[in-house]
Amino acid sequence: MTFARITMILLEGFGQTCLLFALTLLFALPLGLLVSFCSMSKFKPLQLITKVFVWIIRGTPLMLQLFVVFYVPGMLFNIQLFGSDPQGRFTAALVAFVINYACYFSEIYRGGIEAIPRGQYEAGQVLGMTKTEIFFRVILMQVVKRILAPISNEVITLVKDTSLARVIMVAEIFYLNENLIMSKGIIWPLFYIGVFFLLFVGVLTILFNYLEKKLSYYQI
Repeated sequence: MTFARITMILLEGFGQTCLLFALTLLFALPLGLLVSFCSMSKFKPLQLITKVFVWIIRGTPLMLQLFVVFYVPGMLFNIQLFGSDPQGRFTAALVAFVINYACYFSEIYRGGIEAIPRGQYEAGQVLGMTKTEIFFRVILMQVVKRILAPISNEVITLVKDTSLARVIMVAEIFYLNENLIMSKGIIWPLFYIGVFFLLFVGVLTILFNYLEKKLSYYQI
């Protein structure tokens, strides 16, 4: 098998990797904000349930969560939520990734929001602003500035965590690489895919460095 043909196969898998990455961020970032609000809620039962759920998700391996999402509904309730086709497996992986990363993002959001001095809220109230106006016009950009570094670390970790989707046979780049190793008896593609991830992470690093410079205006 030629180098070009192997590259095309790996690029196909990398497309799935990028899609899983992008959709996870698309859903997990806003969901994480919602979870953080629940964990800070003054309604104690909601706060307790949310904190216990986040503790469970953060305390168990993502690989286990992938198995639970994909296999457990069928094993315990005889309900096949996602199906065994490629699209179903991808959807199951996406659900597991979104839940996992939303919980991690929620703790980052919570830390950023709670780190804002109380005086910032009080100043907004003195100016006659509503709670919504205070959050979006005074607090939000300061929170973004504070959480950008930890968020960037989680995002880069997500790039590499996408390889775990292979455990439920999602056709991402690692899964296709394993097929090549078993069917063709060649090992070098295993190292070749490192180039794909290095380039991806390199682009993200440049992007986050740019954002940090743009946000340097907001002093904390």
